[in-house]
Amino acid sequence: MSEDDSIEVPIFELGLAIVPGEQVPLHIFELRYRLMIAHCLEQEAPIGIVFRDDAGARSIGCTARVSEVLERYEDGRLDIVVSGADPFRVLERRDAADWPTARVEMLAVERPSLATREELRDARAAFAELLKAVGAQADRAEAAPGGFSIAAQIEMPPAEKQALLEAGDERERLVALEGALRKLLAGVKRSRELSERARSNGHSSGQIGPIR
Repeated sequence: MSEDDSIEVPIFELGLAIVPGEQVPLHIFELRYRLMIAHCLEQEAPIGIVFRDDAGARSIGCTARVSEVLERYEDGRLDIVVSGADPFRVLERRDAADWPTARVEMLAVERPSLATREELRDARAAFAELLKAVGAQADRAEAAPGGFSIAAQIEMPPAEKQALLEAGDERERLVALEGALRKLLAGVKRSRELSERARSNGHSSGQIGPIR
């Protein structure tokens, strides 16, 4: 993409990474972000969500649109749900008058192909195992057309989800995704073992599954 093809979007730096198709609830309390969301709602425009941690803000993010306003508080705060749309690369950050913005280039997302059928099969298999482990319908795995569609349904550490955004191609993304799913599956099994052990000792323990 040439510089002329770049666009400017409001930038929201958060301690999370969002992928295309994923829905995430957000509580908006800072004035500049309340103004940003009001602008996006009025203009039906996207925001750009960028993962930020102690290492700083990443250069790869994903646009998102406000899909629902859950609650408006008297002091101006908002509870909203945003839906991930398209990955992008930040070319230049800008400090606008009301909220942060950036000039970005949109990144192409590969469609499923014969070249990645084995990796997709393995990722689907890992997803199906995870779904079964948390008591969810395993057929959701087979219906997922690609890496992002699987990742959008899973809660995982932000750094791992960010790695999916930064993957060079769909094969790399699917391989990383399978590894992340296997790690989550091992954690669920370990949590279940500890819970059963606790119950056998006269105690109880609950767990929160990683499936959205």
